[in-house]
Amino acid sequence: MLSLLFTICMIWVFGKLLFFGIKAAWGISKFLVTIVLLPLILIGLAAGGLIYIAFPILIIAGIAALILPKA
Repeated sequence: MLSLLFTICMIWVFGKLLFFGIKAAWGISKFLVTIVLLPLILIGLAAGGLIYIAFPILIIAGIAALILPKA
């Protein structure tokens, strides 16, 4: 009986830690993509002569930044 209780509590505690880790990783990934990766991709596209692709992506990102709520 104690081993069953121990197993349930262990799954509960490590499940909470797993969900916390997933939430933290999602926040860090969102930060890296919007602050680091998207500008680098846009600069690379513009430098490579693909401004006709970079400009619509920039417009879509700008509209999304204005419309989507700040969480």
